[in-house]
Amino acid sequence: QVQVMQSGGEVVQPGASLRLSCAASGVGLRIGDMVWYRLGPGTERELVARVEGSGRTVYGDTVKGRFTVSRDSVQNTVFLYLQMSNLKPEDTGVYMCNCITEDARWPTPLEFWGQGTQVTVYT
Repeated sequence: QVQVMQSGGEVVQPGASLRLSCAASGVGLRIGDMVWYRLGPGTERELVARVEGSGRTVYGDTVKGRFTVSRDSVQNTVFLYLQMSNLKPEDTGVYMCNCITEDARWPTPLEFWGQGTQVTVYT
């Protein structure tokens, strides 16, 4: 059974730091890209950060220099982290973890989503 579980959302003040986590287990296939998206109030879904299967990282323009994305794996669970610093009110939103398979045994990529976690930065 596939599970993608997120944790770490909080209500914080501007300038604070926060770490989000995402754990994907039970996929049974190699995971390629792992992505953090954000859905802010009244906005479209925005790419926050991505770690590709190669390890290359990509950041959205609004978070460059403030957020750091990383991934790790322990046995059959793959972890995705987002270290956020110097948080701003515009970082408020629901953060969603997305995992995409990349495995020769199943060439068609499969996507799995976390449940979303709320981050609120208030003044």
